[in-house]
Amino acid sequence: MLLLDLRLPHCHSLKEKRAVVRPILEAARRRCSVAAAEVDHQQLRQRAGIGMAAVAASASHVVALLDQAERLVWANPEVEVIAQERTWVEVPG
Repeated sequence: MLLLDLRLPHCHSLKEKRAVVRPILEAARRRCSVAAAEVDHQQLRQRAGIGMAAVAASASHVVALLDQAERLVWANPEVEVIAQERTWVEVPG
């Protein structure tokens, strides 16, 4: 799982924030094949907490998917990444 804490300095309303966050989430789902949602700071207009998750047979495939999703967020000029965290859940096998 990848958690990203974002700052959206140019958003002056929740509507503007949604217009920035929604395309990021949709692109991550479509291009990176990850589950993505806004998970924190929903009521703040200049902050967003985004969570992304992936499941795969190998850890290397999950790393590749999350790396791709992370690059997508970092490439967006409308957001500043304040913090990021990766959490792993492994199924014993």
